[in-house]
Amino acid sequence: MDVEGSLKRLQTDTIDLLYQHRVAPNTPIEETAGAIKDLIQAGKVKHFGLSEAGAKTIRRAHTVQPVTALQSEYSIFWREPEESVMPTLAELGIGFVPFSHLGKGFLTGKIDSSTKFDSTDFRAIVPRFSEDNRRANQALVEVITKFADWKKATPAQIALAWLLAKAPWIVPIPGTTKLSRLDENLRRGAIVLSGEDMHSLEEASSAIKVEGERYPATHAKLIDR
Repeated sequence: MDVEGSLKRLQTDTIDLLYQHRVAPNTPIEETAGAIKDLIQAGKVKHFGLSEAGAKTIRRAHTVQPVTALQSEYSIFWREPEESVMPTLAELGIGFVPFSHLGKGFLTGKIDSSTKFDSTDFRAIVPRFSEDNRRANQALVEVITKFADWKKATPAQIALAWLLAKAPWIVPIPGTTKLSRLDENLRRGAIVLSGEDMHSLEEASSAIKVEGERYPATHAKLIDR
């Protein structure tokens, strides 16, 4: 990892949180964690983060250098982390930084089975975004939209509010290229989901089976088990 180059480009002496973006399949995680530990001891890095790492990998890394945060996909559209990694994060005191909290845009309600993706759009090759799967998964969007109407909010705001209500150690990283979407995310603060709200939303959404893998087969290596 080119930490020296990153320090120069960022014009700083210390990186607050250094992620290993995807687990290197041919490098023992203990070796990576050891390298981060050396950087922390040298004062060049403050904290160690992992991305899309499985529970076993997290535990192995944590024994060498405490892991501060895990960055992985998590949303009402993809709740698998609740079973695979979140119990480990809670046990070890590791923060969770979810990305794609809107299901790569699907939970906004702006995408349906008739949507056409440009050839440069990654979703064009994602099984979950095939026309048939989008048609099947529309049922989940309808549940969130109905809930959003009841709360006088947008589906995107509900999806973000749901994440923030799950646990205090979950800090999502919304991404947008539009100021209007940024404002929409910021106004999420006015939406408070009670325990009853969470139960109602999760009960309704859990009844819907999400169709399609979140990565094409050629990208399976990106997922650490």
